[in-house]
Amino acid sequence: MDRERICHKTASQQHAAYVDALRTLGVEVVELEPLHHHPDAVFVEDIMVVVDEVAVLTRPGAESRRGEVESAVTLVEEYRTIARIESPGTLEGGDVMQVERTIFVGRSTRSNDAGIDQLRTILTPYGYTVIGIPVPGALHLKTAASYLGDGMVLANPEWIDTTQFNELDVIETHPDEPFAGNAIRIGDTLMFPEQFPHTAARLEARGFVLQRVPSSELAKAEGSLTCKSVIFSKR
Repeated sequence: MDRERICHKTASQQHAAYVDALRTLGVEVVELEPLHHHPDAVFVEDIMVVVDEVAVLTRPGAESRRGEVESAVTLVEEYRTIARIESPGTLEGGDVMQVERTIFVGRSTRSNDAGIDQLRTILTPYGYTVIGIPVPGALHLKTAASYLGDGMVLANPEWIDTTQFNELDVIETHPDEPFAGNAIRIGDTLMFPEQFPHTAARLEARGFVLQRVPSSELAKAEGSLTCKSVIFSKR
């Protein structure tokens, strides 16, 4: 993406609204300490992948982000056994889309085959199937697509070959809203960026109830809704 100046004040206000929306939907929010020397740390999804059985600490493809990973250890080990992606593997959580017991992983500029293979080795004993798929048009897989539950995927077909999702029902983003392929399903509600009204209309036509949140500022850094949190059951 071309660089566009981010307004810190607006970004902070929008992030606060995002956190409030999570709480409104019944999520218990636990915030990590800020990492002032890691400006991408707000995109916390990239440093961990959490499933019901285990938490996998990643090894980001962006070397500048690798110092973020240890910040999550103390918090996450309260809830899950921890595994790690090791060199030469790279993996970022934004490339990992869980569809029930199938894990789609984007083969992107940030996640490589060695990282995908390591994730497969970690998760296969728990009954997961890990499928690597190319992501030619976006930074991460979940920039282009996200799972909505009930067998439905929201995706931008210009950025990813949606036939890779096999028998899933693909809801396409509106052509004028290429970055609209990211949403968060919580219960019966879908958190969705308010700046994409045309795609929102498509989702509502399919019966979804939307909780619209502002997210335009961090989107300038290719930050999607899922990037800013890691949502899992405490068990």
